[in-house]
Amino acid sequence: MKHSIGEALRNRSSRSSSDETRDQAEGEDTTVIEPEQGNVLLHIISQLRPGADLSRVTLPTFILEERSMLERITNFMAHPDTLLSMPHIEDPVERFVSVIRFYLSGWHIRPPGVKKPLNPILGETFTCYWNYPDNTRGFYVAEQTSHHPPKSSYFFMAPEHHIRVDGTLKPRSKFLGNSAASMMEGIAYLRFTNRGKSKGGEKYILTQPNMYARGILFGKMKYELGDHSYVRCPENHLMADLEFKTKGWVGGTYNAIGGTIKNDQTGDVLYELSGLWSGEMFIKDTKTGQKKTLFDATHAKHAPPLTRPIEEQDERESQRLWLSTVKAVHAMDHEKATVEKAKIEDRQREEAKRREELGVEWKPKLFRRVDAGHGGSDEGEEDLEWIINAHLDTKDPKELVDRILAIAPILPGQEGIWDRAPLHQWEHTTGSKMPGEKSTNSAGQVHLNAQHTADLIDFDSRPPSTAPPEPTKKDPGVGNPVDPASNTHQYPSQTANLMDDDDDISYMNNQMSKMKMHEAMVPEGKKPLKRADTETSEMDVFVDAEG
Repeated sequence: MKHSIGEALRNRSSRSSSDETRDQAEGEDTTVIEPEQGNVLLHIISQLRPGADLSRVTLPTFILEERSMLERITNFMAHPDTLLSMPHIEDPVERFVSVIRFYLSGWHIRPPGVKKPLNPILGETFTCYWNYPDNTRGFYVAEQTSHHPPKSSYFFMAPEHHIRVDGTLKPRSKFLGNSAASMMEGIAYLRFTNRGKSKGGEKYILTQPNMYARGILFGKMKYELGDHSYVRCPENHLMADLEFKTKGWVGGTYNAIGGTIKNDQTGDVLYELSGLWSGEMFIKDTKTGQKKTLFDATHAKHAPPLTRPIEEQDERESQRLWLSTVKAVHAMDHEKATVEKAKIEDRQREEAKRREELGVEWKPKLFRRVDAGHGGSDEGEEDLEWIINAHLDTKDPKELVDRILAIAPILPGQEGIWDRAPLHQWEHTTGSKMPGEKSTNSAGQVHLNAQHTADLIDFDSRPPSTAPPEPTKKDPGVGNPVDPASNTHQYPSQTANLMDDDDDISYMNNQMSKMKMHEAMVPEGKKPLKRADTETSEMDVFVDAEG
């Protein structure tokens, strides 16, 4: 019985959403609204205006997916058959085509109907792994690094296969009449560490299509992907423009895709793409006219990630955090699900209020700010803002595995690593004293971190689960550990339950403006990547997908 809850969650997440036929694909994307659900939606209408931000609106729990967005991101790593072979393909064009196959293989994985994943709370984390047929593993680590605006930072690596992914996801939910949309801002960097001339390996830059829910107020709810996404490999001058087509009012087909792969330097179109992202997709060689299957999702079986048992997880890990809510949603007890979900959200607001009163700033635990300046370790990747907080530049796969496992507990039985730093970290910013504070530095400020979030994890010769924090000494005046390098006090017991501030977003807006997230991406001096549906930097502009 010890592992039954975790196993049940994994079993639910492993249900295949593959479509048997095109008609079934349409059915799986459709939810019929029941009368009582319609009444709930009528209540929501009073909160909405065209262009309204859905993140500020309480949505009915019957449209919730039984997992957090941090977990849903793993769909893109769930087809080892398309993933593991990519770095070993010698021809750069064929290798690029394999990346497109991998990219398109994850979109068919979804629950039946129209479901929205749970919004992660600030500081929420999710870790998981995959066991591959060749006795190697892939590892995934994610953390919610911002609440307003929502931002999920994630990391994936298969060390023996030379694959690494660093990404950030920034969904912006909008309401427009009888439709809702998630504008999927964000970016991912896929690297093959065994290839490439630049530091870190051969790099691929990926964006995502937007997601639409039609018929949210009346009629049948329908899930669609829409607009353009891009994949680019600057080093090999290759780019793919992928169009996810929404069904028009008069004609068209649900779940259709189209696109091209071209040489970004010469402009020559090498391949054309077509088909259904929920079914069979095709690739056509423009020189020979030969057309063949790129990927067939019709009968594809994905590999859901494996996780540690619930009882081993920290209270801020996704599956444990949302367990009561997920159980209620699964039982279709929407009243209880609403209550359980509200408990977490209310707690977040209360803790944000406490942190505001104490004048402290939250920082992620598992991710650090990118060093994107000229010559920096993360040069050219400023759009990520946060990147995994570990040295992972070694070429030795075994050493890489050890270093990844030292970031956070991932495998069953891993314990003690969370003590490396508290999940919620304080940075004193206002000059007011913290509880128990006896002294400050010359600037009147105190930084309270069990570990410097700007520093990388220090790996020593001991096993990952037993590596201690950096040495500290006692401050005779306070009785708390002090970092000898920075004279910083540590109060781990004070930080366990502090989260993001729902109301005070001016600081985050200021930081976001410095990031230039809304400017066209210009990877490594090449042509900018520009979302086809985004013609302005204004965040509040909503443009529905063209039919």
